[in-house]
Amino acid sequence: MNTKKIVAIVGAGLAGSEAAWQLAERGHLVRLFEMRPSRMTQAHKTGNFAELVCSNSFKSRALENAHGLLKAEMALHNSLILKYGETFSVPAGQALAIDREPFARSVTDQLKGHPLISFCNEEVTDVTKLIDDHSHVVFATGPLTSDALAFSLQDILGTQYLSFYDAIAPVVTAESVDMSLAFRASRYGKGKADYLNCPMNYIQYESFINAVSQSEKVELHQFEDTRPFEGCLPIEVMVERGPDTLRFGPMKPVGLEHPQTGQRYHAVVQLRQENSVGTLYNLVGFQTKMTWTAQKEVFALIPGLENAEFVRLGSVHRNTFLNGPNLLNPQLNLKKHPKVFFAGQITGVEGYMESTAMGILAARQIAAALENRIERPPSPDTMMGALIRYITETEPSTFQPMNANFGLLNPPEKKMSKSERKIWYSERALKKATQYADQT
Repeated sequence: MNTKKIVAIVGAGLAGSEAAWQLAERGHLVRLFEMRPSRMTQAHKTGNFAELVCSNSFKSRALENAHGLLKAEMALHNSLILKYGETFSVPAGQALAIDREPFARSVTDQLKGHPLISFCNEEVTDVTKLIDDHSHVVFATGPLTSDALAFSLQDILGTQYLSFYDAIAPVVTAESVDMSLAFRASRYGKGKADYLNCPMNYIQYESFINAVSQSEKVELHQFEDTRPFEGCLPIEVMVERGPDTLRFGPMKPVGLEHPQTGQRYHAVVQLRQENSVGTLYNLVGFQTKMTWTAQKEVFALIPGLENAEFVRLGSVHRNTFLNGPNLLNPQLNLKKHPKVFFAGQITGVEGYMESTAMGILAARQIAAALENRIERPPSPDTMMGALIRYITETEPSTFQPMNANFGLLNPPEKKMSKSERKIWYSERALKKATQYADQT
């Protein structure tokens, strides 16, 4: 068989399985590579495709929720993963929760039984050869990409563009920050007032570090013992080093006097713009292993964030992901290697459905290329398009993975209530998502 006519997909997780299905259903030959069960990861238990290794939840189905909107968009593309998720769902209120084993078995059977998909149970270790032997290649190997493949990928990516763990700071919506307490300023007044600053007096700071110290923490798995760089230490580790460590580190108040009153503070939490449209801000230097419940309680002690809406909470865990803004086109292919695509969590998205959605989009772009068509990425007014914009247009030096949230979308021009805005987001997104899905 002439492999030059075959698309190679590396990794049969959610994104790889979805990409294989989408391409095969469009009549294209696919060779799906998966090293399990011949070689297992530290987290997987079986050799089945699309095995869920963490939660069994695909999150909300509700259209007024960003995750529900993402599913509605994926349904327009006849997503295999979403279809079997619904088939093997278990009671979970508005959430789509999955019976893991029959779900993964059925996805495996469906793909192995497809006449246009061949399966290779082997670990890919030579990226260059794989690229040379196939028409297009999709890497969808997820957060536990094997060391051998990761090292080979670095040959075409560059060692500085592939991360092996997350040290993620929380992100809030800009509109939820109380600006009667926070203020805009850059340190020493240099440049534009790009940061939001949440000031603390001595009592507020002491209460905050005590809460951090006493909070519940998430334990690292043995294979996640990443020993992060000093510049990426969790805030609770800094607190353990002494009560003033944070205020001499990420909460340093020097050069951050109030621009109107000149008042100085004991400590300051800085928030930096997270996305290109300025609707999201991250807490600078606030990566943490506190549980999500603890984070919400502790961060509510920060003046100005008492009622903040968190679209992402902090974490430090094993991961493998690209610096997408430096490397990827909006079509999910490499700027320097146009026939090499990436899908799933390795692109810099977080979450089961987000990863699967990237598989859909990569497959559509490859199908268009094979059919001599040009297909534009989805509008950034859709959830799928907004995720693409985030992973390709965010400031590269501060890029960290992101999940679906309404803060990624372009906001409405007129004022409306939060509930009205969510409905408006979904209606606008589904109209444009339908137009995009109907292109082919």
